[in-house]
Amino acid sequence: MMNRKVWLLNALLLCSTVFALAQDVPVMETGKNMPDAWIDKDTGHKIIRLVRRPGTSNTSFYFNNYCFVPQKGKGDLMVFRGSVEDKAMGDQLFSVNLKTLETKQLTNHKQIAGEMVCPKTSEAFYQSADSVFAVNIITGKNRFVYAFPADFKGSRAGTINADGTYLAVVKAGPQEKEIYAQYPEKKDYFDRIYDAHIEHVLYSLNVKTGVIKEIHRENEWTNHLLFSPVDPQILSYCHEGPWHKVDRIWNINIQTGENKLMHVRTIPREIAGHEFFGIGGQHEWFDLQKPVSTTFYLAGVDMKTGKEDRVYQMDRDEWSIHFNVTKDEKFFCGDGGDPGQVAHAKNGEWIYFFKPEGDKFKSEKLVNMKNHNYHLEPNVHFSPDEKWVIFRANFEGATQIYAAEIAKH
Repeated sequence: MMNRKVWLLNALLLCSTVFALAQDVPVMETGKNMPDAWIDKDTGHKIIRLVRRPGTSNTSFYFNNYCFVPQKGKGDLMVFRGSVEDKAMGDQLFSVNLKTLETKQLTNHKQIAGEMVCPKTSEAFYQSADSVFAVNIITGKNRFVYAFPADFKGSRAGTINADGTYLAVVKAGPQEKEIYAQYPEKKDYFDRIYDAHIEHVLYSLNVKTGVIKEIHRENEWTNHLLFSPVDPQILSYCHEGPWHKVDRIWNINIQTGENKLMHVRTIPREIAGHEFFGIGGQHEWFDLQKPVSTTFYLAGVDMKTGKEDRVYQMDRDEWSIHFNVTKDEKFFCGDGGDPGQVAHAKNGEWIYFFKPEGDKFKSEKLVNMKNHNYHLEPNVHFSPDEKWVIFRANFEGATQIYAAEIAKH
């Protein structure tokens, strides 16, 4: 049996250690005026401010756009968008070193668009006006890639393929621009663009030769472009519009033109959307509701067999606007949602970590998001070491980028 004096000494040492840790990382409600690191009092998980650029707003990428570039031994880099002093320039691309938290500005072009990172070539692609550029995320060197001709005015490059050789581009008929101009709010333009059945054309753009090639044309609202992270030929795109009306998720081979619907509706008002690949590329995942706003799943199509072989059910409050997955596809995360979202959750404003148990998700809450306005979608990503869930939030006012540690304190 342990000597009572030794036991008391050990207990005192433990208490002093816990006290010291508490002094370094305070336990707090997640909300305004946060320090650079804290423990969420409602979840017990540590949260850090990942980007520390005082007086700026900073935004992480959309959930399905991979944003990381490896640097062996030096700290992996994450690309993000951030404000600059000259407001006329618009947001620019930056990198943050996930080991040192050092940030660097990567671009200096007016009003840039695009969230396209190719880890294989360490480049980020972006567009300014009618021109496409690339920047080496490690060296910061920018290069011109392509200028769209006059008859492509308004076209946008949307995604870069796995080996950095092709961009995917969508060109819409002029009616779409007219609807956006007249009805700038999503609630006003969304159904109007769908109902108009405007012609959309998909193109591939060879970034080395500048050759642009038509790969698909139809009178459907073509959106949500995303290349497979492992197969340079496979491009995922969607038929945008009210999800219960569209056959949404499609994959096309940019070389052969083979086109495939990835999920076929099985009951009326069933919806499938917010599709994404994990960095491993084994499955294409999507939010599945059977029917809409009633029963909630995350489903995956095996990219080799074409079969929908992974389907996980979750509770209404666990439903998330967006999900993401680890490289081995063993764990998932989600960004929750407020009562105004499609799930109408009563207690869904959390950043979640999910472990599959059979055909259901077991959830763990990482961050209480009750002070976040979900008009800004948090868009979760796993960090490259898969120890953190990275998200954006506005609970302090301006949009900033944070990371929640999956291990609990």
